[in-house]
Amino acid sequence: MQREYTHTSDFTEYMNIVYQIINDQKKKQKTLDIPAGNGLLSMKLKEDGHDVTCADINSEREGYVYADMSETLPFETGEFDTVICLEGLEHVLEPKKLISELCRVCKNKGRIIISLPNVQNMYSRLQFLCTGTFHQFPPILPTDNLQADEKVDLGHISPLGYIQLRYLFKYFRAEILDIQGDKYKRKFLLPFLCPFLLIGLLWQNFMKKSDLSAANTNHVEGNLFKPPLLFSRSLILVFEKNSQ
Repeated sequence: MQREYTHTSDFTEYMNIVYQIINDQKKKQKTLDIPAGNGLLSMKLKEDGHDVTCADINSEREGYVYADMSETLPFETGEFDTVICLEGLEHVLEPKKLISELCRVCKNKGRIIISLPNVQNMYSRLQFLCTGTFHQFPPILPTDNLQADEKVDLGHISPLGYIQLRYLFKYFRAEILDIQGDKYKRKFLLPFLCPFLLIGLLWQNFMKKSDLSAANTNHVEGNLFKPPLLFSRSLILVFEKNSQ
């Protein structure tokens, strides 16, 4: 049964950050925007001369390519210079499959840019400590009683952290280039959260290994304490496809 799909009606801060990331490359790019949602980001990119394909399962605007993120995407391998997936990965049951498809349709040395709820910010960590649930991921969703073949927006069902995302994209030959985030979450709680942050830093330093083989592990763990991961509401990651 076909139903309407939800998406933001505004040009959000994370959209603006991704817009800047793309234009900072100083060249026109063949771009896939999936899920395209309201199309506001795609329209701005088109105004700047980028060749943008909007794909979604809704019919918000004319010209959208129908694409179900839980299935194989209807595009050729290596078709796009840049692939954008904003606030999409957390809505699918099998994010690994979607990640593999995002990497497949991206050309070698192209970029995949994603955004998703940041389940590792300090507020979400505190919520998980107290309740066992991540921020923006309710324990009960309106889609609890769906049939398996119903095509609906499942909501926030797949919480994904930085380490898991980094691993999955690397598995499909895409290396992390940049970590960013949008507006900081619950800044008024920072004085209360600082002791927990200090404990985490001390814990990390205590567990840090000194042998050369552990250098990469130490680097990844260090990224967990960067401001975008600690405080932003939405996490924005940029990957480069490297099929060699």
